Amino acid sequence: MITMKKLLALLMLLVVVTSLLHLSIGGSSLSLWQLIWQPNQVNDTGWMIFTEIRLPRLMLALTNGCALGLAGAAIQLLLRNPLAEPGLLGVSGGAAVVTIAALYFGWLPAWHLGLPGLAFIGAATTISGVLLLAGKSIQPLRIILAGIAVSTFSGALMALLLYLAPNPFAFQEWSQWLLGSLSNRGWPQWYLVLPCVVIGTIILLFCQQFLQALTLSERTVSVLGFSVPKYRASVLIAVALLTAGSVVSVGIISFIGLFAPHVARLLGFQQPRQILWLSAPIAALMLVLMDCLVRTLSTARELPIGVAVALIGGPLLVVLLYRRGRVDA
Repeated sequence: MITMKKLLALLMLLVVVTSLLHLSIGGSSLSLWQLIWQPNQVNDTGWMIFTEIRLPRLMLALTNGCALGLAGAAIQLLLRNPLAEPGLLGVSGGAAVVTIAALYFGWLPAWHLGLPGLAFIGAATTISGVLLLAGKSIQPLRIILAGIAVSTFSGALMALLLYLAPNPFAFQEWSQWLLGSLSNRGWPQWYLVLPCVVIGTIILLFCQQFLQALTLSERTVSVLGFSVPKYRASVLIAVALLTAGSVVSVGIISFIGLFAPHVARLLGFQQPRQILWLSAPIAALMLVLMDCLVRTLSTARELPIGVAVALIGGPLLVVLLYRRGRVDA
């Protein structure tokens, strides 16, 4: 059986290979081979394409993949619900609502460094709403239903704000952003998500032993010396931060955070700590591969990556629900 260290090394290798492939794909004839072995033959336009378009897009894919993977794994482990995910629970929608409201009412300009803070408030409020609706129950179905209710309400608020937008161009731009896309993004968007990922990861580092202990009952966890309310709030803050940074920078991309932990489990790793830290590179790899696919298949108009992921993730979610139903039965 493969060890976690070997799997992490393999995942890092795959991430590097797919990253090189990602950097080689684009609308221009510029190849990575030219940049590495014939840099003197690359003009200023070619270097600008690489440094201002392709490289920041790759960094956004990697960083947002890690954010979504960590957020998905953390919320699944905290709720002990393998079907939990920020997108399905409406957390992404909550962050998006506050972001659109900030742009609509002119609180902050687009891509302002304060946007992740506002999105964090929306994400944290949404998580609290879902847990309040679900009550003390940790039944997967009840939590998912609570998430659907909150997500539907968030979607209605977003639709209302978009409908009332005085500028039709703003409506089109915000709608495109909500679909989840890595196109027309650059370093400013990466600077928005990076602090959220760093802070969220640090919080989860301090909470990993608590998540590991949650395999036991909450009473046993308390006996072990963990303050359950304190650590639970810390994990939720980390999830809200990771989700907010991702939503502000690239929009709503669902399912990545749901499936990355399941891939870790399918590979034979069942311990919470293993699932948490394997989910980050797995999700990053998945998002980079999906973006390569989108850029390769798209012709005149690029398909938003959020739509492409949803087209694949929707049927897979049905399979997970079916398998979960058979296990519960």
